[in-house]
Amino acid sequence: MTQTKCLLLGVTGGIAAYKAAELTRLLVQEGIEVQVVMTEAACRFVGPATFQALSGNTVYTDLWDARIANNMAHIDLSREADVVLVAPASADFIAKLVHGRADDLLSTLCLARECPLLVAPAMNRQMWENPATQRNIAQLERDGVTILGPESGEQACGETGMGRMLEPETLLEDIRANFQPRLLQGKRVLITAGPTFEAIDTVRGITNLSSGKMGYATARAALEAGAEVILVSGSVSLTAPARVKLVSVTSAQEMFAAVRQAVGDADIFIGVAAVADYHVVNPSKQKIKKSSQSLNLQLAPNPDILEYVASLPDGPFCVGFAAESENFHQHAEQKRRDKKIPLLAANLVQDTLGKDESELVLFDDSGVHPLPRAPKITLARQLIRHIAELYAKSRTVAQFKKNQAGK
Repeated sequence: MTQTKCLLLGVTGGIAAYKAAELTRLLVQEGIEVQVVMTEAACRFVGPATFQALSGNTVYTDLWDARIANNMAHIDLSREADVVLVAPASADFIAKLVHGRADDLLSTLCLARECPLLVAPAMNRQMWENPATQRNIAQLERDGVTILGPESGEQACGETGMGRMLEPETLLEDIRANFQPRLLQGKRVLITAGPTFEAIDTVRGITNLSSGKMGYATARAALEAGAEVILVSGSVSLTAPARVKLVSVTSAQEMFAAVRQAVGDADIFIGVAAVADYHVVNPSKQKIKKSSQSLNLQLAPNPDILEYVASLPDGPFCVGFAAESENFHQHAEQKRRDKKIPLLAANLVQDTLGKDESELVLFDDSGVHPLPRAPKITLARQLIRHIAELYAKSRTVAQFKKNQAGK
């Protein structure tokens, strides 16, 4: 984000209010200005002093708060916010929103707001499943309110089921997404990430040092841009964003099969994975015992996933990645031309493997576009913006050619 964003966090009565405190801490760490407004019931679970300490801002609870000079807290607070998030949102408060009730500060400012409203429900599973609640949720969605969650899990009442509020980390992802331009809204993006592992025997194999961090950052950035994302990933110690469809694979052959199954519905393909070039022919089904003799392995080429996708008739817009160790620009541009793809992102292996920051250079038909060193999520967002621009141009050209052919 290029400028500080302001989020108004509404906290209603429920045991999940303690999660709102952790969410406040995460938002402040993210550089987001947090203004907390609490209902009377929320104050029974967590005190305003907690949120004031975490946010660094005065917490408001009263519609008639005298600290607001014009006695219009519901107007002043809502106008300063870029987005309003109610978390937790109780069944009672959701019903208030549906019917436009305005009997306290939080419900009144939600009614008076001009910015987007996000709601994170939290309640007992039976309250969530009650037809009245389901009708209310459906009405909020029709009114343009974004519903975040809930999820299934153990609840404070001791029962297990739907109604548990999303974890603060997941809500933070949703808030990040809300602040990003929706450049790929409605598009389907297929991404490969991480390393592949080619078995030698039951315990050994050939792999590489890819951490998957750039691929997972790209998946998050595409999700933030409004895309529906499928992430085909080798084995990594990372957690995929909550709303990404994750397909876990091990070998290059498995990754190829997963891509072939999903690529037909994809608008954009981004091959970030470090796919092994070779696999072992006839790997041993038992552990190979150590001996003083040399071990000879017969290797055969793996399928070239990027080349396959790029060669599909009416296939998706293709983006490749290259990690080079020398002759950086020459090798990267040659790979782009060989694969016949419109965009390739490249970096030096020594600058990126396993690290949280990197540099990228983008190669396309118009030239070379360096992206300075930055956290990988920042680079991923810049990459997605570049992809969105090229994709839009490619669709315009394709439509023009189709129109010309039809004349």
